[in-house]
Amino acid sequence: MGVLTNRAHAAAWAASQRAAGRRVVFTNGVFDLLHPGHTRYLADARREGDVLIVAVNSDRSVRALAKGTDRPINPEHERAEVLAALAAVDAVVIFDEPTPFEIVSAVQPDVLVKGADWAADAIVGRDVVEALGGRVVRIPLAAGYSTTAILARARR
Repeated sequence: MGVLTNRAHAAAWAASQRAAGRRVVFTNGVFDLLHPGHTRYLADARREGDVLIVAVNSDRSVRALAKGTDRPINPEHERAEVLAALAAVDAVVIFDEPTPFEIVSAVQPDVLVKGADWAADAIVGRDVVEALGGRVVRIPLAAGYSTTAILARARR
């Protein structure tokens, strides 16, 4: 599918996938400076269902996350385009809110995936997914990969 234009488009796409009998998996993140930790995580997420939709933080929301004044390195549309080109990713949508709650609520995924660095009770949208009969999966992160660490190395 590629990059979806907005939350409503993402919700309609997810609904069409469910109507076709596919299990929709959702994850979200910044995905700046894509590295093997990201690609492994996304491949693991994709294995949790039939299609994977990735919600990407907008540039404004990345700055609000206090990732640093120079973040993101890559603009939101470029990050979305790179993610959409990955075999594990079926669709990408950009979200501008401080948390992914609104996009999770709209997409209503069957499976919500986050990295195991997130405490189960801190996963935004967990209540929405579980109330709909879905499940939440925490995936272990690949050791040794971090955009922040890559940037620190580059600056030295």
